[in-house]
Amino acid sequence: MREILEFSISEPVEFKAKLLEWAGKQQPVMVLDSHSDQGYNQHTFSYHRYDCMVATGIVGSISKTTGQAFDQLKALVDETNDWLFGHFSYDLKNELEKLESNHPDHLNFPDIHFFQPQLVLLLKGAILQIQYLPSIMNEGEAMNVFEEISNTEIHPLSPDSNKIVFNERINNQEYLDKLNKIMAHIQRGDIYEMNFCQEFYAENVSIDPLETYRKLKHVSPTPFSAFYHFKDSYCLSASPERFMAKRGSTIISQPIKGTIRRGKSGDDDLHLIRKLQNDPKERAENIMIVDLVRNDLSRSAARGSVKIEELCGIYTFPQLHQMISTISAELNPKHHFLDALKYAFPMGSMTGAPKIRAMELIEEYESSKRGIYSGAIGYIDPKGDFDFNVVIRSLLYNAKLKYLSYFVGGAITHQSIPEKEYEECLLKAEAMVNALS
Repeated sequence: MREILEFSISEPVEFKAKLLEWAGKQQPVMVLDSHSDQGYNQHTFSYHRYDCMVATGIVGSISKTTGQAFDQLKALVDETNDWLFGHFSYDLKNELEKLESNHPDHLNFPDIHFFQPQLVLLLKGAILQIQYLPSIMNEGEAMNVFEEISNTEIHPLSPDSNKIVFNERINNQEYLDKLNKIMAHIQRGDIYEMNFCQEFYAENVSIDPLETYRKLKHVSPTPFSAFYHFKDSYCLSASPERFMAKRGSTIISQPIKGTIRRGKSGDDDLHLIRKLQNDPKERAENIMIVDLVRNDLSRSAARGSVKIEELCGIYTFPQLHQMISTISAELNPKHHFLDALKYAFPMGSMTGAPKIRAMELIEEYESSKRGIYSGAIGYIDPKGDFDFNVVIRSLLYNAKLKYLSYFVGGAITHQSIPEKEYEECLLKAEAMVNALS
């Protein structure tokens, strides 16, 4: 059982910056930032419980490849009844279905990694809560943590560019050729929609992960942002998308499908919002994935409880507008709460429909192992509530191998125009590229 200390914060925005600086020196560490100070208090993001969460130190953990990963996570949850922070990699699909992942993996994230932290810090408004384990830390030591954070110096962002040049895993022409083949599958009726992704990478590079994440936050503050570091692995995420959250008995999933750039003026922005809202292709993409998510949630939901809270809502981010839907359900009491995650994984917005066939074709046409990309990062609390993002718009870094990469992708349907899909990928990559230039 954790002990809890609470502190009143006079300058929450400044304190959050100090908290990040302090957290960047810890290992392992996960920082989850909802950027509520950026105005993400609309309906879609109102399920956030905290403005910022930090978990650091390690009491126990699991770090596994595909096999019995979900069962081992259940065992850790039931054993600890405590906070757990970590990730699910996309390739856990191979545990859930008869699928394979045979592409090169240059980042080496495990398929699943969760840790029970020594410290959990929760910032909400002007209140900081420090939760600590008395078997490891006493009250005085927890007080010292608060003092240490309060006295942390905030370093200004460096104006210097990292001058990193990224290589394409597949070139523009190869991308277009692959999309034409995928669309032929759609025309034959093999699939209705498929999320096709590509990797951009740099080798033999050294970056300051915390500085890079701070720049990414500055360029693209998003409601499911994360700084995640364990051993040699880093995920610097500016994700706008929630995979799934649980609050009490209610499960919420919020897939994103539908993207358009920001306008150069207020009137231009409004025009583009209306264009996205009424685009038949974008709406069709979103609705297909909503149907898939409804089906996924129904596997663990109480009968008749799955409902659409919002369909094709338009939400604005620094670089682009996105179409987001919200689906909810009530968890069937006969299911462990992790079943809701297991039965819906990987998330439909990153696979396609029908889901299994889409994943088979993803393996056939993509050129890199996705790993943590299009997986999920988040937490499970002691009551069994949880919140996980979708790992998109993220820089992935292996410090030992000096390998840095990012993935971008989009939904392919019969209405897709390959050249425009490629342009959309570059639009989605802007925040990552700008953080490094």
